[in-house]
Amino acid sequence: MKKKLSLIGLALLLIFSLAGCGSKSEEKEPYDQTTLEQYADAIVMNFSSMSAEEMEQYQSMSDYSLNYTLMMVGLPIEADDFRTMIDAWNAGLKECGNFQEFGEYTMEESNTGVMLTASVTAEERSGEMQFSFNEEGNLESLTINASYSTGEILKKAGLNTILGMGTVFVVLIFISFIISLFKQIPALEAKFRKKEAAAPAPSIPQPAAAAPAAVQTDDSELIAVIAAAIAAAEGTTTDGFIVRSIRRRKSNKW
Repeated sequence: MKKKLSLIGLALLLIFSLAGCGSKSEEKEPYDQTTLEQYADAIVMNFSSMSAEEMEQYQSMSDYSLNYTLMMVGLPIEADDFRTMIDAWNAGLKECGNFQEFGEYTMEESNTGVMLTASVTAEERSGEMQFSFNEEGNLESLTINASYSTGEILKKAGLNTILGMGTVFVVLIFISFIISLFKQIPALEAKFRKKEAAAPAPSIPQPAAAAPAAVQTDDSELIAVIAAAIAAAEGTTTDGFIVRSIRRRKSNKW
């Protein structure tokens, strides 16, 4: 009995110890905001000082070379993410103009990582800059959102609406035009049928009448010879009689 109780106690002790280890492993270490801000400031300083040609060089570098360069400068970011951040920076410059001032960072944690947000003042308009970090504290993305006034937002929405509706109406008009052409198909078919019926049939070559002509020529010569023979036998000329037909007698031997 004591042995059974000792085994049960040992099992409970193991269960509680495993549960305690699991709870400790599930606890996340707090993010160091100062370190994350240093990474973000390093990106801002480097992008602000780089020319367009230098950015193109970074874009054209191989993954191995770019990852090695980022590791040497101490930036926890992958090569593909770094290229994406360069594109986001250039898009922000195009939309807001050259950046002039950056505000203080605010940090917001989530289940997937942490977000640093700072206000941005530029030549043309102000905006908001966001750095995204994963659970391991590595930089993942940069986003720059420009701030628009209510009038600009309504104007942009109106232009988008007009463009969308205009495209729809153009497509509908084109479809209506295509459908209107369908009624011309029977008329075109009838026209082609009339042309085919009016076309003259190909002439069929008639058999040559050379043989009868030859026969007729031969008969004329034969008649002339017979008429001359008769005239010689009668002692007269061929003007006194006319040979109209010649028939062979059955009893004639020659």
